[in-house]
Amino acid sequence: MSNTRELKEIGIIVGEASSSEFIFVSRADECPPKWEYLVAFSREEVDGRWLEVPVIAQVEAIVSASQALSKESDPDALRRIIAAQLDDTRTWGKARVLGYLAEPGSRILQPRRAITPGKPVYLAPREILSKFYSFPEEEGLLVGHLITRADVPVYLSVKGFRRHLAIIAQTGAGKSYCAGVIIEELIKKGGTVVVIDPHADYVLMHMARGGGRHELSDRITIFRNPASPGRLRARDLGRIREYGVAFSDLDHSEVCDISGIPEKATNIREAVGRAMEALKGSIYAPEDLLRALENHSAWAVNKEGKVDRRLAEGARGAVKYIRSLAALRVFGESSTPIEELLRPAHAAIVDLSGLEDNAMNYIASRILQGIYDAVATGSYEYPVFVIIEEAHKFIPPDRRTYASPIINKIAAEGRKFGIFLTLITQRPSKVDPDSLSQCNSQIIMRLTNPQDQKAVEQSSERMSGDLMADLPGLNPGECIIVGEVAKAPVMAKIRQRATMEGGADVDVVGKLRLAMRAAAEAELRDGERARREPFRGEFL
Repeated sequence: MSNTRELKEIGIIVGEASSSEFIFVSRADECPPKWEYLVAFSREEVDGRWLEVPVIAQVEAIVSASQALSKESDPDALRRIIAAQLDDTRTWGKARVLGYLAEPGSRILQPRRAITPGKPVYLAPREILSKFYSFPEEEGLLVGHLITRADVPVYLSVKGFRRHLAIIAQTGAGKSYCAGVIIEELIKKGGTVVVIDPHADYVLMHMARGGGRHELSDRITIFRNPASPGRLRARDLGRIREYGVAFSDLDHSEVCDISGIPEKATNIREAVGRAMEALKGSIYAPEDLLRALENHSAWAVNKEGKVDRRLAEGARGAVKYIRSLAALRVFGESSTPIEELLRPAHAAIVDLSGLEDNAMNYIASRILQGIYDAVATGSYEYPVFVIIEEAHKFIPPDRRTYASPIINKIAAEGRKFGIFLTLITQRPSKVDPDSLSQCNSQIIMRLTNPQDQKAVEQSSERMSGDLMADLPGLNPGECIIVGEVAKAPVMAKIRQRATMEGGADVDVVGKLRLAMRAAAEAELRDGERARREPFRGEFL
């Protein structure tokens, strides 16, 4: 029996109660706010024993009503009723049951019995909530605290990443900031992290929030393809390495696949293979292969030394495919081994900013295929956490991209080998639903678009209608966490990062202030110049 004398009673359970929700009445001055946490005690059978357990619930709605203060009454009558203290205002709330812990550190169980009406309801104390949302030290990733309780930390289970994660929010709600917190925690736990970063949102993670270096700086490396101009200058990015792809390292089937040549186009594929054989032994680019196909008479010959019509037609057909491949402009003279990106307790940030979508997709596909091969074959023995920003660019629902096959493969099979996927998007309705549904955990922030809300609801069995209704009311940095990474659905405020954010919104007011200062300085210079150099022209 718990000592209820130390708890603050805030109401009484009334009406009908079930194992999943209950109604309580409360005095107006004691009524808890929406999203607050409550505790009520119930008898449950646990491992053949009947125990009184603290059942945790969260307030979903609060209602105040009065028959005396009717909306049909005129203002003077209402003032007289209030002055005479005759108002009969009543306050009640609805709470959603989250579960109970039979023992500290155990998993959360769902009650099988309804809490009896007439029982008191208490404000959930910090100690109970902390046990409810914590994990063992080796397993827990500290990401923030409860929205309504800044003194109650919220952890994610690193084991929960085995079933993949989605971070979903509209622009400006804090999804990239949240992912940065998770990256910090994963590195501290020894995780191998690879981030596909289309907009350079993570390239400043080597810097501390207030400037300078931090304890994780040496564990973060930026990789950038030579074709990428980058959103930020290389000298601002700390540890930066080139990620190169040598075209001459690709085999015949890979060139055909990435250039989009159909499997049934056997003549075209054979022509590409023969042209590549003619270039073998040298370092060559797509432009060189293109010239070899255009000059096919040098190699498209039969045993009699005459031009083989079939190969010649295949070469002419291949030109348009290889020309589109050359337009990617991502190939260099040497290839970066995937082993350079895979290191324990380290994050590799792949900066794709400034590249066209096709080029981004190709580089992402090559890196992800390399990760899959390294982990699946056992050549890299540690778990890899793959984080894909702007996931809708890589796995749209209505078309195939260079990266979509390998992302879908990792979503379906990666966890068997130790590749754990995190998809980040502001448009879940524009993400392949099969991959999104593989993310058994979601961190969902402010989301107001009805189509995107519907996509989230369809992809997650744990997002109830009540939780969906709460999404538009979340402030930046606040989120709902559901799935394998949390013991129970939790509404959290993401903690402050130790690392600098690269994707923060532009400070428009500050930039305009600097612009006005620059304009004023320019006017002074122009005035000085006018005084030194009198006007000698003629008015028209």
